Amino acid sequence: MSEDNILTPQGWIRGRLLHQHGKVTRIEGRPCDPSENDLPYLLPGFIDLHVHGGGGKDIMQGFDAFETIARTHLRFGTTSLLATTMTAPPEEISLILGQLGIYCEQRQPGTARVLGVHLEGPFINPGKLGAQPNFAHTAVSAEIEDYLRLAPIRVITIAPEIAGHAPLIRDLSSRGIRMQIGHTLGSYEEGVAALEAGATSFTHLYNAMSPLHHREPGIVGAALAHARYAELIPDLLHVHPGAMRVALRAIPCLYCVTDSTAAAGMPDGEYKLGSHTVTKCLGGVRLADGTLAGSTLTMDQALRNLVKIGLPLAEASQRLSQFPADYLGLPERGRLQAGSWADCVRLDRSLTLTSILVEGEAVDFQNA
Repeated sequence: MSEDNILTPQGWIRGRLLHQHGKVTRIEGRPCDPSENDLPYLLPGFIDLHVHGGGGKDIMQGFDAFETIARTHLRFGTTSLLATTMTAPPEEISLILGQLGIYCEQRQPGTARVLGVHLEGPFINPGKLGAQPNFAHTAVSAEIEDYLRLAPIRVITIAPEIAGHAPLIRDLSSRGIRMQIGHTLGSYEEGVAALEAGATSFTHLYNAMSPLHHREPGIVGAALAHARYAELIPDLLHVHPGAMRVALRAIPCLYCVTDSTAAAGMPDGEYKLGSHTVTKCLGGVRLADGTLAGSTLTMDQALRNLVKIGLPLAEASQRLSQFPADYLGLPERGRLQAGSWADCVRLDRSLTLTSILVEGEAVDFQNA
């Protein structure tokens, strides 16, 4: 077995990773500086907490789409993910959540692990829909409890300025659900109050939220001043590299997501995003009016983009693996050490994927 530059929580190790029954048993080797050799890199598998689709399929299309999406993203190094819903009528959301509840119970061979659900709508501000369909409404406990019975909802995006949302943020966060601020016209003060009530992150930072102004800091200002966690789309289209650097400097555990659509891994053309039809062209996905509508980003490209703007490879990896795992409270994922899941990506020196391991299973992604 050949050696790799293995990224561990303690730093780089030149050696070999051993695993059994889906878990890392030990890492053999010695500390190293990867710049002093030409060996491949072995990194933790990517964890994407915001996935709407991929491979031509959208989460809101139901059970038959889930495996295609999970298989598509694994090809690009995402070993686990959150299936992310769109704003829709409650009966449609309930139908999809019921199907996701069944799908999340086991992982099919050759697919990424679906860790649960990110409920991105419908509890958002109708004045800041972005590419979300116009079915936003105020959250009520009974509706949320119905959803929680159907699927393992890990993350809920919510607009904190909507009357009645503050007590729900407090209650749900106390029960371990990650409440994220997003699709919001809230003020800086409302953002800070939401964080104090238990909100823990911001959905696609900068996008679909009140911007930073020096006299009205907005939700972006609340995030930059106070957040420990926030998600960001590093496709170099949603956020300017300069704004990315600001967020990376201000938010200690900023983690990256794709916000990927059915167009991810597919050629240019028209695809579904919830009830919308979107068009992929020129590297982006847009509604007919030109509004950005999710992305075509994959996590391996996210890694390359972070390195391109100046992050060391180890830090770029952290923001794609360890930090999202930490955010969800999953210490056995997002890092390579004894006892962790054997989720790994091997990359050559140009950061091109050459092999993938998900829960100890070697994936023949190049012939998928």
